[in-house]
Amino acid sequence: MAASSNSSLSGSSVSSDAEEYQPPIWKSYLYQLQQEAPRPKRIICPGEVENRPKYYGREFHGIISREQADELLGGVEGAYILRESQRQPGCYTLALRFGNQTLNYRLFYDGKHFVGEKRFESIHDLVTDGLITLYIETKASEYISKMTTNPIYEHIGYATLLREKVSRRLSRSKNESRKANVTNEEHTAVEKISSLVRRAALSHNDNHFNYEKTHNFKVHTFRGPHWCEYCANFMWGLIAQGVRCSDCGLNVHKQCSKHVPNDCQPDLKRIKKVYCCDLTTLVKAHNMQRPMVVDICIREIEARGLKSEGLYRVSGFTEHIEDVKMAFDRDGEKADISANIYPDINIITGALKLYFRDLPIPVITYDTYSKFIEAAKTSSADERLEAVHEVLMLLPPAHYETLRYLMVHLKKVTLNEKDNFMNAENLGIVFGPTLMRPPEDSTLTTLHDMRYQKLIVQILIENEDVLF
Repeated sequence: MAASSNSSLSGSSVSSDAEEYQPPIWKSYLYQLQQEAPRPKRIICPGEVENRPKYYGREFHGIISREQADELLGGVEGAYILRESQRQPGCYTLALRFGNQTLNYRLFYDGKHFVGEKRFESIHDLVTDGLITLYIETKASEYISKMTTNPIYEHIGYATLLREKVSRRLSRSKNESRKANVTNEEHTAVEKISSLVRRAALSHNDNHFNYEKTHNFKVHTFRGPHWCEYCANFMWGLIAQGVRCSDCGLNVHKQCSKHVPNDCQPDLKRIKKVYCCDLTTLVKAHNMQRPMVVDICIREIEARGLKSEGLYRVSGFTEHIEDVKMAFDRDGEKADISANIYPDINIITGALKLYFRDLPIPVITYDTYSKFIEAAKTSSADERLEAVHEVLMLLPPAHYETLRYLMVHLKKVTLNEKDNFMNAENLGIVFGPTLMRPPEDSTLTTLHDMRYQKLIVQILIENEDVLF
């Protein structure tokens, strides 16, 4: 993103095509302040200091008092030295001149230098970032506190103008991706759309399964100037200037991330795997109702395996199950799991069970786990069924839909019990610990809850027509 002068969003020009899309006019005030911030001035010690830590340079002055440090800095804005504490030998302090006073910070090193959360390769970078932050927070504290009050993210006025064009492009790109000949031109057009415009377009795309999903924000260091896609303000500092959603690529200030709604639209090129990927993230990225693994495996099992003895109880070869996993991770919905490649149906059932076990958040989520266990303990059968139904309503929509589809399938498995010898109780034993795990990684809790896990799955299978 490039800086430009501040003006209203309504003044943004929108071109006739997504390739020529121009971002809104980003607010430049904080960028200008960063440019004005004092520059670091290292005060070098004239003599060699004994026992100087090898990770400090000539700015280290040894054991001196605060008063001596203040004198050495000479009242110059941005001047700094390092010293060893007189009262606590072995402890080091950064003395920095800012705002006509000397500020002292306890300094640490663990392979990188830090005084707070941020870690730096060099003392110079640490001081540069510190001066920028001090200057901006001093000059613009009130402005910063109000940054989230009128966000562009809520209005997305500039993105609204692009919605229909972008929706058509995304829809066409999605349809044509299923054919062999997708043109590079269309991929380029989609890739040039910012994460904010993607969100606006996708959220108004009738073909999109509108499951709610929280953003997966992680602290990020931006190379070059970047602006927040929530408030349109500059993201200041040298490193860790803000956070980025690792699923959709949205870039925002850390404080702005608390105000962003749960409307993450994962970008497919950021989703590297099918297995071990968050369930909601996967289905939103692929614009599907349920994970492709679930649909494809169940379709294959129902086509040729419902009468197989010990279905889901009998294990397939681990090596072949891993092959199926790699096929889905590599080829997605084009993965070939047909009888020509994997004649043993137990390999397919094993791959499906492995998918559920590998989910970072189980199908029956950690948040609902204890409620399901309590429901299972209810003595009255009718009350137990009602309690299970109430907890089902608390599941995230993508988890609910996946569980519903699986239970419909497992009910079909039980209808072939005379051939496969698998009833709802047997399937409950298999799928209980596969679909639900306690939040705390406790073997004792898992062992204690196993009978209730089995009972919950058994109830879901036997009553799938009522509960869902």
